[in-house]
Amino acid sequence: MNLFDVYSLYDIEPVSGAGNYVYTADGTEYLDLYGGHAVISIGHAHPRYIDAVSRQVARLGFYSNSVVNSLQERLADILGEVSGYPDYQLFLCNSGAEANENAIKLASFATGRSRLLVFGKAFHGRTSGAVAATDNPKIQAPFNRTDNVTFVPFGDLEAAVKELSTGEYCAAMVEGIQGVAGIRVPSDDFLRGLRQTTTDSGTLLILDEIQSGMGRSGSFFAHQPSGIRPDIITMAKGIANGFPMGAVLIAPTIEARKGMLGTTFGGNHLACAAAIATLSVIADENLVANAARTGEYLLSALREMDGLTDVRGRGLMIGIDLADGAAKRRDLLFRHHIFTGGAGPDTIRLLPALCLTRDDADRFLNSFKILLDE
Repeated sequence: MNLFDVYSLYDIEPVSGAGNYVYTADGTEYLDLYGGHAVISIGHAHPRYIDAVSRQVARLGFYSNSVVNSLQERLADILGEVSGYPDYQLFLCNSGAEANENAIKLASFATGRSRLLVFGKAFHGRTSGAVAATDNPKIQAPFNRTDNVTFVPFGDLEAAVKELSTGEYCAAMVEGIQGVAGIRVPSDDFLRGLRQTTTDSGTLLILDEIQSGMGRSGSFFAHQPSGIRPDIITMAKGIANGFPMGAVLIAPTIEARKGMLGTTFGGNHLACAAAIATLSVIADENLVANAARTGEYLLSALREMDGLTDVRGRGLMIGIDLADGAAKRRDLLFRHHIFTGGAGPDTIRLLPALCLTRDDADRFLNSFKILLDE
């Protein structure tokens, strides 16, 4: 059997990792400033993470959601406290796309409406409903296209108000920071206006914090500096430091009914152990504050460099625009042994673990400056 050939791959195979570094079989070291698409929150192979997952798999790795799982309750308590949403409800699933699917479904259940408002250049996932809400026709099959989804320009509050005033939308969904689009940060005023407009029109507000959550932005959620409280928040990526998990945080005003949502694997024992360990390390090692400090250090240094078209972001979610960004990204990887991400031909994305040190940031900055000066 052959693998279904849908991924463009670099000819590099990491076989181990430690902290902010990964290693190939021959021992070559790479600084990881991408974390596998913002998935690695606390660094590779953190000792507490290894211990928690190893202990749990030795006891019980899985049982379905037909029995009590106290680990889910413990995770809900910790996540509520760390995130600032202790009064919200938690539904656990397996990925970001699945979290968004359930969020959209829940909003439609709660309002009795069928339309969804989303924003230009959005990425909400590749499954049926999530990809319909993603602004990329290349990954939408004919089956996924629907008149129930309307796109308006990102950050255009006037356009959003015009659509939502019809009273036809179950939800407006927006990313805390657009990631795949190249790190686009919505203004606080836009988020406040969107919150007010959704409230006025009886529409739910869904914040997709799949990439921007878990402290990556220097706040636990990227929307929190605006002071708003969404009706639904979706999470995944860094929630379990690489173990597959998604989560939906649901306002207490939304009532659960038996059977309205469901999943076989979501919130299984091993996934919960991984997430609890990840959140505990983030809290105990003050990694959200570190993301804010180190992110500001990187942003300030990058903004002083010549040859860059734009530098933007918040915390350790940074976008860098420059001519031939894709070529510079390859040079960083193959010549300087630094993993970064991309967005289109001209944008480099930085999405490192929240434990990134000043020394590791300097290693990147020095290597990047060498490339820019060539």
